Amino acid sequence: MTKTITFDDFSKVDIRVGTILEVHDFPEARKPAYQLTIDFGALGVKKTSAQITSLYSKEPLVGKQILAVVNFPKKQIANFQSECLILGAVSGADVILLNPEQYVKNGSTVS
Repeated sequence: MTKTITFDDFSKVDIRVGTILEVHDFPEARKPAYQLTIDFGALGVKKTSAQITSLYSKEPLVGKQILAVVNFPKKQIANFQSECLILGAVSGADVILLNPEQYVKNGSTVS
């Protein structure tokens, strides 16, 4: 277990539901990854990279809803600027995406 945080710490993390619109290979990444374009409703469309190539192929990801932290500062990864961080559970060397069980409006908050 890591350090204990307060509820105020947790409330600073803005986790939202989004739908993946596009998935592209990211050959410039150090580890195998995809570039994702995600629709967050009223928050707009954001891009990120994700090291999920071992469990996910590109086509089934399009249209999939995911959870992401949307209030991180932008981060340059190789020649790509990441604007959010998708959430997943780490299982060995693989990342399993977290997603709602039912359809949720894009941009909905997670608490």
